[in-house]
Amino acid sequence: MSAAGREAAAEPGAGAEPEGAQCALDASTNTPPQSLQVTESAAPAPTSTGGSGGKWQCETCTYENFPLSRKCTMCRTSKPLLGEDILRLQDGARALPHDSEADAVAERLKPLRIASPVGQAGASCQAKWPCPTCTYENWPRSLKCAMCGAGAPAAVPAPAHPPPEPRPAPVGINDICNSQNASSNDKRRNNPDWLWLQACIGVVEGDVGRVEAYLAAGGDPARALAAHEAALLDRASAFDAGHTLVHLAIRFQREDILATLLSRISGGGPGLKRSPSYIAPDVAAAIRRHVAASIRYKKGAFPCRYLNEFCTFALPAEIEELPVAIQEQLFSELLDRDAQQTLEAEPPLINWSLELCVRLGSRLHALWNRSAGDCLLDAVSQCAYGVFDRRGALRAALAESLLAAGERFYERWAAWERLGAARLHYAPEEAQLRAEWARLVAAAARPGTALHQLHVFALAHVARRPIIVYGVNVVNSFRGEALGYARFQGIYLPLLWEPALCSKSPLAVGYTRGHFSALVPVEPYCRRHYICRDEQEETDESCYLPLTDCEGKLLPVHFLTVDEMGDSEGMVRRWLSACVTGGGQLCARQHLHPRPLLVAQLLEEWLNHYRRLAQQARGPFPPRLHAQLALSSDPDTDDE
Repeated sequence: MSAAGREAAAEPGAGAEPEGAQCALDASTNTPPQSLQVTESAAPAPTSTGGSGGKWQCETCTYENFPLSRKCTMCRTSKPLLGEDILRLQDGARALPHDSEADAVAERLKPLRIASPVGQAGASCQAKWPCPTCTYENWPRSLKCAMCGAGAPAAVPAPAHPPPEPRPAPVGINDICNSQNASSNDKRRNNPDWLWLQACIGVVEGDVGRVEAYLAAGGDPARALAAHEAALLDRASAFDAGHTLVHLAIRFQREDILATLLSRISGGGPGLKRSPSYIAPDVAAAIRRHVAASIRYKKGAFPCRYLNEFCTFALPAEIEELPVAIQEQLFSELLDRDAQQTLEAEPPLINWSLELCVRLGSRLHALWNRSAGDCLLDAVSQCAYGVFDRRGALRAALAESLLAAGERFYERWAAWERLGAARLHYAPEEAQLRAEWARLVAAAARPGTALHQLHVFALAHVARRPIIVYGVNVVNSFRGEALGYARFQGIYLPLLWEPALCSKSPLAVGYTRGHFSALVPVEPYCRRHYICRDEQEETDESCYLPLTDCEGKLLPVHFLTVDEMGDSEGMVRRWLSACVTGGGQLCARQHLHPRPLLVAQLLEEWLNHYRRLAQQARGPFPPRLHAQLALSSDPDTDDE
């Protein structure tokens, strides 16, 4: 714009934009109200641009804009951050401002320091009090910490008259804020409690850098959250008292962080769990992808999702080759000892038959399982493939099957519910059953939601094989008080399939106080020569699961009709590979099929971890090393 044009625009009534129009333009550019603009001074003063009426001159096109404009009306260039000559150098150098000028500058910098996000920790040199929990420096009159909400320490009373503000140095505003924050940030970075809380947040948010910073500072990876720390984090859905970083990594499926944590923990301390999927997370992820790809959909009268293969997981027999101390560490890190003890307590639910446990080598072990609400799906996945259902493939198949084949499932479920209610001299209405059915179907589709007997029945159809649940009848609290009855124990048959489409080899699951655990045997070295009375010779190894309780009573068979309940044992023999042992025990034969390639690789990497521990315990030169090298002409193995 020419000089004549600018003079004409500056004169009132000579082409100048009315204030209303200018305010409308300012509103269109999301201009904040005048009270929030920190660059305006209380009293009008000439600006460095030399504009008339307090206007500011655009640095790009030299157009003089109204004071409230945040952008140039002509070229839309943003208004300079500071429209006043606060700390600008002139002619290459400038002396410090006089006392009156310094006071005016300090007054104008007050709103900038308060509003600056980077200066919250120490924009003033007043006697602030540091938070004893998170080390944040708060204003003297603050009763609570602005960062974590903790109360102010009693030994730091708020002063009635704060000391006067110091004179600002002739530097930029960002330099002022950064220099005043440096000491506070250094304290925070060096505080172990602050790093610990940041590491917990980092696990939840998937930020491995915070976890590594905590470990690099010498933090204990086995440290547990205290009650006041969990309340301080204020996220009940994520943080619970007693949880460690390992618990959080497992709960939020942070496998990379979990591998980092486990690498820092040596010897497997109390409470540490190390399943095969944690030792070889890449192989475990490949197995989960394989499971998801193995789910098929059957069209027709019974449109149900199903697995197109039958796999059974068992612990490798090579465990017995490890030293006794390493075996104890392995089982301590792999098994759920509390669940094992509950299932074997009086009256025992598993491993009560010496014939099955000793002579047939069919002792069941309760694998440690996650407790985030998906324990049933994880237990079934561990029984079949040895990994958790982290991808939710089984839960998705379960939910889709209950929706697609809902009427078939509903008929069985409603008849079973009416039968149970009739024993209590009660007849539920159809509306009640439909409402409960809708709740159960919705629960199947929500990850982390507790499941019902119906869901175990539906999972038997997804797996196309029976599921045997060995569970407590009464759920007790931590103090041993009875909370209610649990009716999960029993046999769940895939009754809605044709028997020819299903496997007769069952999966075993344990239930203890609202939690499911996979029950798996240890694979034998060679085939057992002990043959049951009505057992046929087969090529696969077998494990034998009892179909009765310790008193010889047949386990409940769920979701049978009235006619089928009259011949429960016949239904069991039809759907299960049942046999009677030499001692007269009715049991089901669980075939241990050859391991899939990925599962074999997973177990091999898992065993190699403990083999290395055994070699480290023996020393750098194991006694059997030279004998192996002398007797074998094969290439060196990983163990050698």
